[in-house]
Amino acid sequence: MQYLNYIIIALFIIFIIKRFLPIKGVTNISTAELNSILNDKNKQFVDVRTPGEFKGNHIKGFKNIPLHQLAQKAEKELSKDKEVVVICQSDMRSQKASSQLKNLGYKVTNVRGGMSAWH
Repeated sequence: MQYLNYIIIALFIIFIIKRFLPIKGVTNISTAELNSILNDKNKQFVDVRTPGEFKGNHIKGFKNIPLHQLAQKAEKELSKDKEVVVICQSDMRSQKASSQLKNLGYKVTNVRGGMSAWH
């Protein structure tokens, strides 16, 4: 029984560590770095928050594709020829989105801190 507790604790620790490690093959940038690339026509900007969050406050030039719709909409609305810059509110959903897009073959950049860090 005690071994089971150790296994559960070990799995929990691994889960927590994996949540905070950067995703392999995904670039992470700060909001200051985002500000310097916002006019880059070779990039496409995606906000994966809900439509309500997006409507309340968003960065000009970002397209709203909520995380739960990303897998089905990516092929239709995003080009694999251009890098995808992803943002959310705090960085959790954008990390998930970055992983999904990377697995679909896109070049991806995640904005650390999300809209919470945007000035």
